[in-house]
Amino acid sequence: MGLVTQGRINGELEVMRKETDPKKDNTIGVTPSAPWRIRSMTVLNDYSFSVEFVDGIKGLVDLSGLLHEKDPGVFIVLKDSQFFKKAYIDHGAITWPGNLDLAPDAMYEAIKETGKYIL
Repeated sequence: MGLVTQGRINGELEVMRKETDPKKDNTIGVTPSAPWRIRSMTVLNDYSFSVEFVDGIKGLVDLSGLLHEKDPGVFIVLKDSQFFKKAYIDHGAITWPGNLDLAPDAMYEAIKETGKYIL
């Protein structure tokens, strides 16, 4: 207490900036290390992916069975192959627009054991 931080006025909060600082968030000492986090993926044909986890384990994810069911639930939107191809990795999980994702921990365990994750 008693110190005045540069940029502040009379010890209060500093003046609001007109533009944000686009610097990347580089939190020191925090590195996501859970082995089930996905490092990379490639969308394949017929509702499947090849994936690699951060620990180097690789395998196949096959959603074709789920998507050919009568009622695939929230995953019904993935039947549109163009939408399916919009998959990306977010925080180590395969994700689609609209916050639809797959649990990477269950995927990891199945691939570690059999090389495949079939839904």
